Amino acid sequence: MGIINQLDPRFSPYDDETPGVAAVPPGDAPWPSPTASGPIDAAVDLPGSKSLTNRQLVLSALADSPSTLRAPLHSRDTTLMVDALRSMGTTIEAVSGTGRFGDDWLITPADELLGSTTVDCGLAGTVMRFIPPVAALALGPVVFDGDEAARRRPMKTTISSLRSLGVDIADDGAGALPFTVHGTGRVAGGEIVIDASSSSQFVSGLLLSAARFDEGLVLRHSGERVPSQPHIEMTIQALAGRGVTVESPGPGVWTIAPGRIRGATVDIEPDLSNAAPFLAAAVATGGRVSVSGWPTTTTQVGAHLIDLLPLFGATVSLVDGVLTVEGTGEIHGITLDLSEGGELAPALVALAALADSPSEITGIGHIRHHETDRLAALANELTALGGIVTELEDGLRIEPAPLHGGTWKTYADHRMAHAGAIIALVTPDVLIEDIATTSKTLPEFPELWSTLAASTS
Repeated sequence: MGIINQLDPRFSPYDDETPGVAAVPPGDAPWPSPTASGPIDAAVDLPGSKSLTNRQLVLSALADSPSTLRAPLHSRDTTLMVDALRSMGTTIEAVSGTGRFGDDWLITPADELLGSTTVDCGLAGTVMRFIPPVAALALGPVVFDGDEAARRRPMKTTISSLRSLGVDIADDGAGALPFTVHGTGRVAGGEIVIDASSSSQFVSGLLLSAARFDEGLVLRHSGERVPSQPHIEMTIQALAGRGVTVESPGPGVWTIAPGRIRGATVDIEPDLSNAAPFLAAAVATGGRVSVSGWPTTTTQVGAHLIDLLPLFGATVSLVDGVLTVEGTGEIHGITLDLSEGGELAPALVALAALADSPSEITGIGHIRHHETDRLAALANELTALGGIVTELEDGLRIEPAPLHGGTWKTYADHRMAHAGAIIALVTPDVLIEDIATTSKTLPEFPELWSTLAASTS
């Protein structure tokens, strides 16, 4: 079994002389995603969860005492969050830790959050939805902007909800980035109604700051069901760990009383959604992949992989914190409602494209509003490689078809890059555009993936 539990100097992503390892090309050249020569047999150790890291960073900045995050994720999204909080006065220092992927963080809250700054959201939904309520608690204007693609992401709910709480926001009527939050150092709070049917982040962003509002918050959702409910549960659990109780007297209703947010020392779990492509590799190649550090209980949506991958014909076991997935060489089509795990869709759709029977994955209409329209992007790229994919209103239908090499576009979306890499494991000559987009949540992806592809039995 190949061991991929740290960045192995024998497998440099910039060294195209290492057999079986695809080099990362310079500049904007497409990446020759590696093809496995046989069933993969590897063990993988992954860095921390982006979703947990960014939630805990926000709570640490709003806390009443310093916090330490152990084994946090170091990626573009978390760096953008750190920079945003630092710009408003939070002190975030790197301290020596035990993680293999970077230092721990010591976060000391500011005595008073200050505006008169600009926040670069990049393409991070957690930054553009979680930080505006924090900025409303700061004194002075905070300008929000991001990548070009970020200006197309839904932001009206964040803007309108803060306005309902009395916050002054200037957005030229666009309801999107760029906009300016004119913070006064306090938010009155109270009861508001929002439509969070396009993203659970609208709910989480308000809940994370609500205890600091003068009157707390009563938040009611109206509209279709909120997608990715596990992410809201993650937020509620993170708040509970800081002494903040979120009550839910009914479906789509959350209440938080005003009060303090405690400082804490928090161990960040490995990112289980980033485990998806690695575990899918076992299914795609008929091999075996193990991921260490798998939590016994968690709110991460990646935990659903334990139940989802067997639907394709794989076997899954969890022993002493090590999750092992074994493929059989056969991949079966599935019919699946994935409304609670939409971020897993790209990896699962890639497997479906390799299956021996049709698949239909629904309940994921909301992923049209992620880094890109993921439904359209997956359909376009699979079709370009010979696949047969039909877009549905809230999902995709995938039919078996032989695939061939070609260029796989990522649309600045890390999950699209992951999907292309899965296809390439069993489809020679696939070139992935902008593999660097994986730095959003896993900067080490090209190296880890190349090592994985070379670890065949």
